[in-house]
Amino acid sequence: MARIKFGTDGWRGIIAQDFTFENLTKVAIATAKHYKKHKKIKNGLVIGYDTRFLSKEFAEHVATVIANFGIKVLLSDGYCPTPAVSLAIPKFNCAGGVVITASHNPYKYNGYKLKADFGGPEEVENIEIVEKWANKTSKSEFEKVKKSFEQLKEKGLIELVDLKKIYIDDLKSKIDVESIKNSGLKIVHDAMYGAGQKILTEIIPSAFVIHNEFNPSFGGVNPEPIAKNLGELMKLVPEKGFDVGLATDGDADRIGAVDEKGNFVDPQRVFAILLKYFYEDKGLRGDVVKTVSVGLMVDKLAKKYGLKVYELPVGFKHVATLMITKDVMIGGEESGGIGVKTHIPERDGLFLGLTICEMMVKRGKKLSEIVDEIFEEIGPHYYKRVDLHTTEAHKQKVLGNLKKGLKEIAGYKVNNVLTIDGYKFFFDNGWLLVRASGTEPLLRFYCEADDPDKVDKVLDWIVNLK
Repeated sequence: MARIKFGTDGWRGIIAQDFTFENLTKVAIATAKHYKKHKKIKNGLVIGYDTRFLSKEFAEHVATVIANFGIKVLLSDGYCPTPAVSLAIPKFNCAGGVVITASHNPYKYNGYKLKADFGGPEEVENIEIVEKWANKTSKSEFEKVKKSFEQLKEKGLIELVDLKKIYIDDLKSKIDVESIKNSGLKIVHDAMYGAGQKILTEIIPSAFVIHNEFNPSFGGVNPEPIAKNLGELMKLVPEKGFDVGLATDGDADRIGAVDEKGNFVDPQRVFAILLKYFYEDKGLRGDVVKTVSVGLMVDKLAKKYGLKVYELPVGFKHVATLMITKDVMIGGEESGGIGVKTHIPERDGLFLGLTICEMMVKRGKKLSEIVDEIFEEIGPHYYKRVDLHTTEAHKQKVLGNLKKGLKEIAGYKVNNVLTIDGYKFFFDNGWLLVRASGTEPLLRFYCEADDPDKVDKVLDWIVNLK
């Protein structure tokens, strides 16, 4: 059987192929053994799950395995966003948590995210320990799992908790909900059939929601809030006169946005918008953390504000570690996962979406006007990502060729190269990053430049490079 491997955002596998009850038992046993030594383990672990096929059953199985080791489990009483689990961990002073989710991956996947006691992704060294123990777990250790889910519930070792309500109440306490309600702002949320469904209307009852029901196949569209997956939302916003469209991924920790004209506001711009709002309007101060796939808009704004910028490998676990060890104001990824110091050291799509709405109301501006304002300050920036499904052999060949270096890209001279995660080549007023996905069998190509035609030219060139 294939080795259990934790990537940039947990362990993921195809349901019934890699992601099986047997493998899940191994990972759950390893989790129990690791956290058994934690100083907060008397308060237990929190477990939540998304809307994917068998996620509830997988979560109950993990809870059963862990509780058989004498560890208290606070299990979500229904599907919930990943940040709801992260929020609950420090609230109940727990040792950590588990989320059964494959986030934005295609419907046939499921996954296992580990959360730390501080309410963010578990630190790399702890993930590596769990991974190592999971691969060493033998079937003989399965015999320790004797008591059933119902027996453990009766003993009080498994307790069902309404994590969604705790999460909604927290959002209401951190967002100026009344201002948004009173403004008459017309909001539409694409829940993408994910764990963020049926939440926004609990906070802003007038909001309109699409793809807001249980559908484990996600309507045949990957639950990732990027332009190619949001055609219906982008059409609906201008057609029905909405002021803003928001989209959250499968476990609702990422955000996508659409302006009043139906234009997709990519996560690079969302990051810049939030940095601007938290610095200028909220008065926050501190360092800025970004992963290698985040572009120059953030750097330029941070420089304008006199803020230090850290650049890290892809994976919010790297961002979260800095958020708890340094004075970080905001940190995030290209994928739309962003954390802020006034919240938890975790990505939270609905928190970010509501913050964008709050900013629009407070400033009295349309989303397109806010983006234009940033462009006026730091110049225009255009960005695109291309994902290429390919074989492992081709993936390694491409990366091997790039390791030798490039002197120019599509006719543009390479000025510098960064190799902390893949290969990031800088040219005048832009950059190109090529890296292997840590969650899917893909090569990812990212490009940012001061002209959209330049972005297309560079991406066409690199994708067709032999």
